[in-house]
Amino acid sequence: MTSVTPQVNLRNIVLSMLIEVEEGEKSHLVLKNYLDNYRFLDKQQRAFITALFRGSIERKIELEYIINQFSKTPVPKMKKIIKWVLIMAVYQLKYMNSVPVSAVCNEAVKLTNKRKMSGLKGFVNGVLRNIARNIESIEYPVDRVDKISVKYSIPKWIVEMWEEQYGDEKTIKMLDSLYSSKPTTVRCNTSKAEVAEIIENLEFHGVSVQQSDLYDKALSITGYDSLEKLDVFQAGLITVQDESSMIVGLASGVNSDDYVIDVCAAPGGKSLHICELLHGTGCVEARDLTTYKIGLIQENIKRIGVENIQTKVMDAAVLDEESIEKADVVIADLPCSGLGVIGNKSDIKYNVTKEQISQLVLLQREILEVVSKYVKPGGTLVFSTCTVNKFENDNNVKWIEEHLPFRLKSFGDKVPKQLQSREGYLQIFTGDYGMDGFFISTFEKIKG
Repeated sequence: MTSVTPQVNLRNIVLSMLIEVEEGEKSHLVLKNYLDNYRFLDKQQRAFITALFRGSIERKIELEYIINQFSKTPVPKMKKIIKWVLIMAVYQLKYMNSVPVSAVCNEAVKLTNKRKMSGLKGFVNGVLRNIARNIESIEYPVDRVDKISVKYSIPKWIVEMWEEQYGDEKTIKMLDSLYSSKPTTVRCNTSKAEVAEIIENLEFHGVSVQQSDLYDKALSITGYDSLEKLDVFQAGLITVQDESSMIVGLASGVNSDDYVIDVCAAPGGKSLHICELLHGTGCVEARDLTTYKIGLIQENIKRIGVENIQTKVMDAAVLDEESIEKADVVIADLPCSGLGVIGNKSDIKYNVTKEQISQLVLLQREILEVVSKYVKPGGTLVFSTCTVNKFENDNNVKWIEEHLPFRLKSFGDKVPKQLQSREGYLQIFTGDYGMDGFFISTFEKIKG
């Protein structure tokens, strides 16, 4: 029998997803949950949901700016559903050329009716028809920073911070990278199969594969429908992990039989990478704050089948007396503003504030003061974040050197030679070699 895909309103699904994000859910988790729930949809339908959902969030500042040019009611005063119906529609008008204008407007009106707001369907139709006629002649702000903020849909304060810290050219390069294609990056678990074998399996199933120029175990993959359906994923031969995150494991310089504590480990990518780098020897203790986060790590452990790892629910900010000076290596990939990963988790840029960054710096130092005690004399502390800003990164390196018994430790030949860095720490900027933004530093605990 031929299977028939049930008729569903894809835009209505996306509308529900966007409202969940506005109400506090994380965008990447919402996307995963909905794609799991609607896995009966075909590949093209799932791709439409993904593109419209991500695009509406990524371009939110610009889309709201456009709407405000043509609506007598400013976006902040609109009903939540109407606001998102318009944002979704304007995204389609401006960035999804394959969708006819008439379909965009008509479907937006249908969606307004479906959500029991038929009294506003004339407003929705009028605003969208007006925008559609003028979409190619939108006037953007005259002020340079305001214009960058709108065109890249990035809060103005982030633009100003990055330009002050890294300069105009680097800032624009990072912002451009946010809208480049984003393949999925996976790490090959070579304890179970050779890289060439994994690539062959992926290509056999129609997946496009690009092997990294930096790290031969890193692959960028596109053209698949559901990752969970891939044989190599089910068999634990690959782990989803951004390549910049893989550099943490390499920078740790672990040796056979090392005891490693990863203090903020979920979902476990770095811990599992280090297990592999230990070649089945030693032990990695993967810790995190909640049973939910530990559960994510345990799911990956079960799928991959490693044995030299154990998990523990533990607050990294609370001293564990039993671990003092027991670890050869401590991995402290700490809570941060996440500005390095906004290409994949766009909602982060709307939720973080300068005030939060100041609080995060204090939390990072509180955790570092605690977990640094677990390192043996002569052992290694790896401090990393998935952000791009000097307050959380460079300034914390200086703080560690001034307040803790550690000195910066050279990466030597442990990280890829293309990643030029100052000795002991490395800022990967968003878009470098197609990677997320990441910061990595290594320290040696001073003996005596």
